Amino acid sequence: MPTRNQTGGAIVLPHPTIALLRSASLATAAQQEIERLILEGELPPGAKLTEATLSERLGVSRGPIREAFRRLEEAGLVRQEKNRGVFVRDIALDEAAEIYDLRAVMDELAGRRLAQTLTAEQLRALRGIVERMEQAARADDADAYHLLNLQFHDRVVEYAGNRKMSSMYRKLVKELALARRRNLSDEQALPHSAAEHRQIVKAIASGDPDAAGRALFEHAEASKQRMLRHPPPAAPAHARAGRKGS
Repeated sequence: MPTRNQTGGAIVLPHPTIALLRSASLATAAQQEIERLILEGELPPGAKLTEATLSERLGVSRGPIREAFRRLEEAGLVRQEKNRGVFVRDIALDEAAEIYDLRAVMDELAGRRLAQTLTAEQLRALRGIVERMEQAARADDADAYHLLNLQFHDRVVEYAGNRKMSSMYRKLVKELALARRRNLSDEQALPHSAAEHRQIVKAIASGDPDAAGRALFEHAEASKQRMLRHPPPAAPAHARAGRKGS
């Protein structure tokens, strides 16, 4: 029997399905916000994440935070270690190189497809992102550049029109962002990277599938080589230990 509120009216309890949807919605919101904090560098590789702290920060109960951790682990952004807790993943150099190799192949395919289907609106959008990337490079704003870089490549793959590839690509890029962010911290890397993106847009706009595919493939390869020449600093001990069996 439902209880009564202060005015004497019956309190209507939420239907179990509605309660479940609310919980799922909160978990999704928590996942998106934690992911944003990770990709923007506020929660760096190796950082320990606690349910209590994030619950208070995001204003949700621990249940949605726990579910968000599970989803983020599936996405490759965090690692849950028994009796230790949850940590932002630190991508090993060899794993990052493997991701770059896969990215290069997907980038090439996306470039080839987009060169044949590019619309005027899509071209304007890509040019606009590159202009903002160049502004960030001139200002030596690696944080802004990093996010624009992610946005640019996400748009290219999205515009290519292969939804399955887009889903796979986004997962790889999010993992790679944990290492690539530091790869773009070198003040010399930003102008070179911005120039490469300008050339990519030019190649796509030319309508030549071979040129567009080659420009994107070579950009991914150049990014990998920059990373290998300037590897990220060693991960904290707990992050290195967590790589076993990955």
